[in-house]
Amino acid sequence: MTGGKVVVLGKTGRNFAAGMSGGVAYVWDTVGDFGLRCNQEMVALSGVSDAAELEELYALIQHHAVETGSQHAWRMLSEWEVTSRQLVKVLPYDYQRMLEAIAAVEAQGLVGDEALLAAFESSLTAKVKA
Repeated sequence: MTGGKVVVLGKTGRNFAAGMSGGVAYVWDTVGDFGLRCNQEMVALSGVSDAAELEELYALIQHHAVETGSQHAWRMLSEWEVTSRQLVKVLPYDYQRMLEAIAAVEAQGLVGDEALLAAFESSLTAKVKA
């Protein structure tokens, strides 16, 4: 995955996130062993605690449930308090750096393509210094 978002509502295979350079994945980890199947060389794993992020995830799963009739998804939503604590956020280190660079240049007043270009240049400069 190089951009976008994905929500995984079941088990993953081994080596999840190998080569993942962008985007965000959310994996429902009911057992707590997802980290053992995830290639963590390029990504960080964390829980999801941001209220807006949780609302978006709820809406994405709800949309899936409505469109597919998935009883599995409806069950997850009906037990959202538990489900939400079992979600693992998978975020590539480079993508996080870019998101932070975009936020920094937007705080300086840049927008649109100008902000993206400045953030990209800033990210490259920071990576070369590291």
